[in-house]
Amino acid sequence: MSEAQKTARAQDAGPSTVTGADRFFRITERGSTFGREIRGGFATFFTMAYILVLNPLILGSAKDKSGEQLDPVQLTTATALVAAVMTIVMGIGGNLPLALAAGLGLNAVVAFQLAPLMSWDDAMGLIVLEGLLICVLVVTGLREAVMHAIPQQLKQAISVGIGLFIALIGFVDAGFVTRIPDAANTTVPVQLGSTGTLAGWPMLVFCAGVLLTIALLARKVRGAILISIVTMTVVALVVNALADVKTWGLTTPEWPDQVVDAPDFGLLGRFSLFGAFGQVGVVTVVLLVFTLILSDFFDTMGTVVGVSAEAGLLDEDGKVPGLGRVLLIDGAAAVAGGAASASSATSYIESAAGVGEGARTGFANLVTGSLFGLALFLTPLLTIVPLQAAAPALVAVGFLMMTQVRHIDWERHEIAIPAFLTIAVMPFTYSITNGIGAGFLAYVLVKTVLGRAKEVHWLLWGTSALFLVYFAIDPIEQLLGV
Repeated sequence: MSEAQKTARAQDAGPSTVTGADRFFRITERGSTFGREIRGGFATFFTMAYILVLNPLILGSAKDKSGEQLDPVQLTTATALVAAVMTIVMGIGGNLPLALAAGLGLNAVVAFQLAPLMSWDDAMGLIVLEGLLICVLVVTGLREAVMHAIPQQLKQAISVGIGLFIALIGFVDAGFVTRIPDAANTTVPVQLGSTGTLAGWPMLVFCAGVLLTIALLARKVRGAILISIVTMTVVALVVNALADVKTWGLTTPEWPDQVVDAPDFGLLGRFSLFGAFGQVGVVTVVLLVFTLILSDFFDTMGTVVGVSAEAGLLDEDGKVPGLGRVLLIDGAAAVAGGAASASSATSYIESAAGVGEGARTGFANLVTGSLFGLALFLTPLLTIVPLQAAAPALVAVGFLMMTQVRHIDWERHEIAIPAFLTIAVMPFTYSITNGIGAGFLAYVLVKTVLGRAKEVHWLLWGTSALFLVYFAIDPIEQLLGV
């Protein structure tokens, strides 16, 4: 962002008293206010608080090689603790409104791919190892160099793809879109609702929430997303009390019998850094860690770029401010997640909900992190927000991020085709990493067939080669007999 833009945004924010916190987080400089940062922090928390339920559900439902399962209560504590600490660290050290928690997808890999091959301690040790290796990549400058090597319009395509992806997450989480079972013998993979129609009180809450959010955004109401989440949570509580609702999904909106619950830190420190080598062998460990690193590496890259772009924080060259620190903290979060047995922690794209509320600095993270800290003791109270009340925020954020599509030059095939694949593959495969990989490979291919291979940065060549391995990992494992 240019100095003129910064000045204009600061003027738009109105007069404010410059305090130590203001100077440290550069709140006024970035055109924000304490009110916007606080609202943004709350919005981000409520859109990602589901992880307090979902992470223990995923990890707690799996068994390791010896048949042991992790305790759900201890998993909830570990999940909240890592999210609280690393989100605050990111706010202070990275000064971005970028919250962190146990990564979806990565926790499924731990539960259903790593654990059946080894003990839980060994599986979490691999997560710690993955995080340490990512930190090495950051310290050597390689991770940051890869991000800087990506063409600006491809970064914008990543943001747009993430926007569609996060909107789809909202629709799926609310049950507005569901997968059609294979037994249906249909070529249509998804459908409206669970039966092809919208039914049930929870769906009414979601649809009303989307309409309310849209109306508030159109009216440019301050706190639109947060107002929608809180309002629809109250509505959901009333509906659940008066109507016969069969299920709300992961979170039922009902006032808990017990508001305060003591945290159980029993899982902290239960990991074995090199135990997996003795369980499954060096080659298998290398392939598993490679998959984890690649997924974590590019999920974070897409999230950081997408959230920063939506916040208007990219400079004129499309670079993220303080990127090195941000990436190092993200790598450290993976280490912390493994060490606490909460799986790898990573940056959350739901942070865009906070950006939609006006958050522009790490001060919003202090709010989000503090709420996760409270969740250590108030989990029953803070998890009453059903997905149907929080998901409309994701749909709205998807719209906000989609607007960046206007910056892509659709007349130039060498950027338009990779951009299209990046945008399309993310939501269609439910993976940020897959979308980035498809875009990279297409970019290198199109540049090459046009006789302009020399224009491709050498790091993109190397990264694209790694993505070839990533997409072909199954036949490679078969060839190696692992």
